[in-house]
Amino acid sequence: MRSLWLPSLLSLLAGLAHAAAMAAPWDGQPRWWLQLLALGLLAWFVEGASSWRRAALWGWLFALAWLTGTFWWLFISLHTYAGLPAMLAVLAVLALAGVLALYYAVACGALVAMAPASKAWRAILFAATWTLAELARGRWFTGFSWGASGYAHVDGLLAGYAPWLGVYGLGALAAWLAMALPRALACGVWQRVVVLAVLTLPSVYQAGEPALSQSAGRLQVTLLQGNIAQDEKFQPGSGVPLALKWYGEQWRDSKTELVVAPETAIPLFPQQLAPGYWDAIEKRFSSGPQAALIGVPLGNYKEGYTNSVIGLKPGQAAPWRYDKQHLVPFGEFIPPFFKWFTAMMDIPLGDFKRGAVGQASFEWQGQRLAPNICYEDLFGEELGARFIDPATAPTIFVNSSNIAWFGNTVAIDQHLQISRMRALEFERPFIRATNTGATAVVDHHGRVTASLPRHTQGVLVAEVEGRTGTTPYAWWVARFGLWPLWLGGLALVLLGMGRRRSRL
Repeated sequence: MRSLWLPSLLSLLAGLAHAAAMAAPWDGQPRWWLQLLALGLLAWFVEGASSWRRAALWGWLFALAWLTGTFWWLFISLHTYAGLPAMLAVLAVLALAGVLALYYAVACGALVAMAPASKAWRAILFAATWTLAELARGRWFTGFSWGASGYAHVDGLLAGYAPWLGVYGLGALAAWLAMALPRALACGVWQRVVVLAVLTLPSVYQAGEPALSQSAGRLQVTLLQGNIAQDEKFQPGSGVPLALKWYGEQWRDSKTELVVAPETAIPLFPQQLAPGYWDAIEKRFSSGPQAALIGVPLGNYKEGYTNSVIGLKPGQAAPWRYDKQHLVPFGEFIPPFFKWFTAMMDIPLGDFKRGAVGQASFEWQGQRLAPNICYEDLFGEELGARFIDPATAPTIFVNSSNIAWFGNTVAIDQHLQISRMRALEFERPFIRATNTGATAVVDHHGRVTASLPRHTQGVLVAEVEGRTGTTPYAWWVARFGLWPLWLGGLALVLLGMGRRRSRL
């Protein structure tokens, strides 16, 4: 019994450390080495497990702690703002983490069940099963890959693989290293050479200053952060007039070539605004050297509603628009059979239509601006659909968000790391206009070059350099999605099973 409880406890602790590796609670920064250390401890337990059941248990406990520690802040949106009773909110978060953790339980149990004799093969199969679990979590049942292993490596030795392999490929390398590194000194020479090469190759490659993308010129931008409290944001007597007044003043006074306002900066449908308000905004950007991207809900009862970004610029016959494609379950659409659950919550604007994947960019001043709303930047394979034609591929990504739903928590830092990873994968800058943070400019190397303090009302004026060109990741994910990773992982698992049968 003692041999079961100690690894179980340490698996839980390692899972919490794994959560902190994406964005540490004390400073919001990623810790790549902590991710490898935490996953390495789990790999050690799994490798030494006496049965697949124990390996599955430790994998489940690790993932339960990791996922709960990653998105615990969902409690705030469910309880504080949506009005769900506290105990039900806690159970909902634990239930979500527990169900998603089953993917990793299967991954760890399957590794032991395949029982590869070769230690080198164990590391390879651990990476394969772990990656399949990550992919399943990120794609099945609407997908929620927040906190995936690879995000801890937006900085560090492995970051240089991002424009080649993407975040899931980084996670696969990290899983392989987690099992291979502890025994690097005891294994054969060629295995040590491979481990050393994987760790040093990005640094050696980057020393030659390779150019996977080229400059597309610079753009002066103004990013607005209204800091409207979430419990007042949609209230007609407080948050609504405050938002309309403050944002209206910023649009009037802005001087840069582009002004970006966050998700639902205008918290009403245009037809609900006071007479002349929307007309004044359109007139403001109908002439002159400026354009604007503005978060606003659109639609009506008959046609349905969308969470959208409107683009205004001189010389266009009608406003450009982007409609959010990847909606938030329970927040923006109601999954089948869950009406009873959402009926217990008070969430405004909670049932939207989906936009199309790969919508056209907003073209302005020689740049092709590709908006994404809220957590859509979590899905790199969907952003990658825009790169099928280099002539129309984005030069700048624009994230418009409101994560005030989650309070002043590490969710803000985690979301910034997600945008940084997308910047690395596509070698494109990200400009972020958010309600409460992180409002920032991220360059094509994934570095934050300008930002506002979170949970403050402010205006960020900065310069961003657009980029053209196609990274290897952008090329293959635009054409094949995540299928190369799915097929590669499945092929390795089948090969591992075949090797096991050949020994029986």
